[in-house]
Amino acid sequence: MACRNPKVVVIGAGSVGTTYVYALLQTGMAEEIALIDLDAVRVEGEIMDLSHGLPFIPPVSVKAGAYEDCADAALIVITAGAKQQSGQSRADLIRKNAKIVRAICTQIAQHPSDAVVLMVTNPVDTLTQVAIECLGWPRHRVIGSGTVLDSARFKFMLSRHCGIDARNIHAYVIGEHGDSEVAAWSLSHIAGVSIEDYCRVCKVCDYKKHHRQIAEQVRDSAYHIIDYKGSTYYGIGLSLVRITGAILRNENSVLTVSSLLRGEYGIHDVCLSVPCIVGENGVVRIIDAQLAPQEKEALSRSSQAIAATLATARQEQSSNL
Repeated sequence: MACRNPKVVVIGAGSVGTTYVYALLQTGMAEEIALIDLDAVRVEGEIMDLSHGLPFIPPVSVKAGAYEDCADAALIVITAGAKQQSGQSRADLIRKNAKIVRAICTQIAQHPSDAVVLMVTNPVDTLTQVAIECLGWPRHRVIGSGTVLDSARFKFMLSRHCGIDARNIHAYVIGEHGDSEVAAWSLSHIAGVSIEDYCRVCKVCDYKKHHRQIAEQVRDSAYHIIDYKGSTYYGIGLSLVRITGAILRNENSVLTVSSLLRGEYGIHDVCLSVPCIVGENGVVRIIDAQLAPQEKEALSRSSQAIAATLATARQEQSSNL
């Protein structure tokens, strides 16, 4: 597939940003990667370390960047922000990270660009909407990593439970990237057979009981990883590479990125994740799929939780004016 100018700007040189750059370097998708962070010394160290591996991978330029690099970028990935601490909910991050994201978007806006902005900083759904409001760009060009990783975790859990290659499972987590996320069982299939029908035929387990357990494992995965090792970065780094490929290669891939809904699924003016077709300009189309009634209700509750967090972010902004 034809590529746009394959330049990627990454804002944030923490563990997520640098793991993403490391994974992206090896794919050959980007011709140029610019890394930006307030800690210029850290950036120089990361660039030096990454550059020493260039003889082993497809040709690519990796450099310490500046916001001027956004002007001719195809993709701007924002990973900067305070990371989630053990025992801390994603909602607790909003005050500090909303301020950081607004400062970053103000800098991006000073360099007119046709790029797609991919928000990664948590709470990602709320901050995607903060970025849309700050930049004033069309909604399809400002998206969040959303539940792409959660959906991958869902596929992995199903793969392990059912003994089937995860690549042959289609399954989606929708709603918030967080505590109110929804495992969309009605949209999940193995070989074209719905999960529910497959489980009835398989008869190996009590599928209703295991459905609940799997959904809980998916939802709580990040908390367990943070408890064990302090932060998550490998899974999200690889999921960002997947989204990047959909954009740079104009793949029109179906991914559960976070996007601004304006009536889809009966939800208005809230960013959350549902299956979307993703291409070179961001979201090509939001797929308004038919959910089971209980899933639709859960998605509505998830949107309300995000709206409450967004209200906190807006209140914080008003208090700083």
